[in-house]
Amino acid sequence: MSAFEYCFSTLGCSEMSLHDIVDLAERHDITAVELRTLSGTVDVISALTTEFEDPASLAAFLAGRNLEIVALNTSIKLFESPDLSAIEQFIPWAEAADVAHLRIFDGGKQLCADEIKRAADLLGDWQARRRSSGLNVDLMIETHDALAHVEQLIAFVELVPTAKILWDTHHTWARGTDLDSVWERIAQNIVHLHVKDSKVDRDGRRHYVLPGHGDFPMADLISLFRRNERHIPLSLEWERHWHPELPSLEDALTTAHNWWQQGVFDAYR
Repeated sequence: MSAFEYCFSTLGCSEMSLHDIVDLAERHDITAVELRTLSGTVDVISALTTEFEDPASLAAFLAGRNLEIVALNTSIKLFESPDLSAIEQFIPWAEAADVAHLRIFDGGKQLCADEIKRAADLLGDWQARRRSSGLNVDLMIETHDALAHVEQLIAFVELVPTAKILWDTHHTWARGTDLDSVWERIAQNIVHLHVKDSKVDRDGRRHYVLPGHGDFPMADLISLFRRNERHIPLSLEWERHWHPELPSLEDALTTAHNWWQQGVFDAYR
């Protein structure tokens, strides 16, 4: 039985409002989504305010729909920000909508010990704030920049063993690290997954392609979770907002369904 909850990032349909996204999810029998863009902007809070006015109205809207927002994705970079104050505007919306995680980027490049220690202190302050305020939402850090380098990722989670990680599986894999090596070291920290597919073209560069049309080892990823009892969102991050030449998210979700199912079949046979 799969431990995944299939979902998608709105990065692939950045022009849509949340009303439109609900309809899209229903057409593909998907019941979870992470919000990175809405109504043409990465300023998700501004877009939510325009569409719903306040967090209570968003919660009322979701109460009548079969859709869970599993993450609100911020643009904050942990290793490049002096503090995490920019997270404040997301908290009321996340709490009202029962959102599990606020995504922050890692940021940074080649990290030194002081940078990792400072980030650990910021996360410690956040957890103290979270406990004192009785918040349900927590932060997760995406392996996007510095933490896409597995050695730095391991060093980080060793210093901050309670850190919650959004594992962008494609980022670490495309850098030449097999999925098993990452999973073996950070499995206990992973709370969310990003997946996408790509292949190397004649120009020698890797390009995104429709799910199942590249060489990302989906079956290998799914096999890692065969005995996993946790419920982890597996999110298609279709980067059409940054790469408008890509096919529509509608097309990507159609092929992703077969990709996921074939991966499950291959992993369990």
